[in-house]
Amino acid sequence: MTSGRRGRHLARAEAARLGGSPEAGVADRAATAMPSSPLRVAVVCSSNQNRSMEAHNILSKRGFSVRSFGTGTHVKLPGPAPDKPNVYDFKTTYDQMYNDLLRKDKELYTQNGILHMLDRNKRIKPRPERFQNCKDLFDLILTCEERVYDQVVEDLNSREQETCQPVHVINVDIQDNHEEATLGAFLICELCQCIQHTEDMENEIDELLQEFEEKSGRTFLHTVCFY
Repeated sequence: MTSGRRGRHLARAEAARLGGSPEAGVADRAATAMPSSPLRVAVVCSSNQNRSMEAHNILSKRGFSVRSFGTGTHVKLPGPAPDKPNVYDFKTTYDQMYNDLLRKDKELYTQNGILHMLDRNKRIKPRPERFQNCKDLFDLILTCEERVYDQVVEDLNSREQETCQPVHVINVDIQDNHEEATLGAFLICELCQCIQHTEDMENEIDELLQEFEEKSGRTFLHTVCFY
């Protein structure tokens, strides 16, 4: 990567955060905050509770067309002991989970942040969604751990190709706790802003991910699937 190009994508992301291009003046920024055709983004974790929902929340506030999913067979939330999780069907609403845990042990689930998380979630959408049951098309799918990445890629590759539209699948490893979910969500948001403002996503995305690896100290997995 030449020194003249290094950091160009990150400069675009910073400009996007401020609402403009790296060269734009203050007067231009309001009009250039987001291109007219936002990326269709999906964020996926295991249970569609913590990591994917934190990213969903932040991306939607930044104007992205975003949906979030889990890939597990059931939704699992921490319980009174590591071997006693609360297990729900994906059809169970966040509100039903909230009321169930409120009834079981209000103090415990307030202290560990689960009730606060569920309250946030139900303000975003009614219930968790399973990625394997969604047939909508996305431009970019971000997963929060390698196992979920493998499940998403396996599901996409098992579908019959219809449109041959490419979808980029990128994994960003995020530990499943509230603090790391917040940090990971901002990293995902910055990455999406960079990709949104590339001139040629297909040809620039590998260079962009290399820049993010160097900046964040994380390793990203990336593949392209086709619808």
